Amino acid sequence: MEIPRRRFLHLAAGAAIVPAISRLAWAQAYPARPARIIVGFPPGNPPDIMARLFAQWLSERLGQPFIVENRPGGAGNLATELVVRASPDGYTLLQVNSGHAWNTTLYENLSFDFIRDIAPVASIYRQSGVMDVSPTFPARSVGEFIAYAKANPGKINMASGGTASATHIYGELFKMLAGVDMVHVPYRGTPAALTALLSGEAHVFFDSLSTSLEHIRAGTVRGLGVTVAQRLEILPDIPSIGEFVPAYEASGFLGFGAPARTPAEVIGKLNREINASLADPTIKTRLTALGATVLPLSPAEFGKLIAGETEKWAKVIKFAGIKPE
Repeated sequence: MEIPRRRFLHLAAGAAIVPAISRLAWAQAYPARPARIIVGFPPGNPPDIMARLFAQWLSERLGQPFIVENRPGGAGNLATELVVRASPDGYTLLQVNSGHAWNTTLYENLSFDFIRDIAPVASIYRQSGVMDVSPTFPARSVGEFIAYAKANPGKINMASGGTASATHIYGELFKMLAGVDMVHVPYRGTPAALTALLSGEAHVFFDSLSTSLEHIRAGTVRGLGVTVAQRLEILPDIPSIGEFVPAYEASGFLGFGAPARTPAEVIGKLNREINASLADPTIKTRLTALGATVLPLSPAEFGKLIAGETEKWAKVIKFAGIKPE
């Protein structure tokens, strides 16, 4: 039997609406079971602590457990690969950090393309580093440090917590933009690098602010400049390195991603809940105390940030010839 044209168009229009309604209803029901957050660091590390803080928030807000799973190894690439291969249904999330922007250039044979295979969900913060020297070092400002370094090329030891770590890459950006020659000395982790600075074995260390903050306040190290573009409220007397070295800016970011093709409705729901957490006074105060600036972006804005950081650090990594250990 032939269906009248008007009736056919009505049925066709209704059929087109059904998938959209189904997706919306499914997103509204999400999460219907426990979800997991994959973290590429061991338990107890700062990124792990942050993941657990936001997992608790999401669990309480959405009524299902968000469970943190630690999958360290391969500079975070093992965790990323696990999420890339997971079902794109919103039940497997990845804690995204600055290392993912660096790894694209550092590792040539990755089994995934981070920007293509991980969908940005929500950003949490950007965190400053700080340029530290020993209290006995002759320079008392970034400007004096640059003058001293240019007068003594190759004689300043720049400590880092390991090759291709943030503490290394931030220092290499400084060398590139300030035009100074320093010797990179990698240590086995931040604590060892900081110990070397305290003993005078190392001369400068581009540390994370959360690690250095108490040492700066106690006067056991001298903070010359913060790595972000503006001075920080918690260290108002320490200038930005950018006040002496135009265009210098280095900061770590943290957020969440999901497998590509995760429904936009689910990503939107997660984004709204995470952004709501960043407006919570308790969480906001906790992040500010770490020298972090909350970053409530949309998924698209977070994606642009990741792409921009990937491009920026690729230039530094190639300029310095950095290779992973």
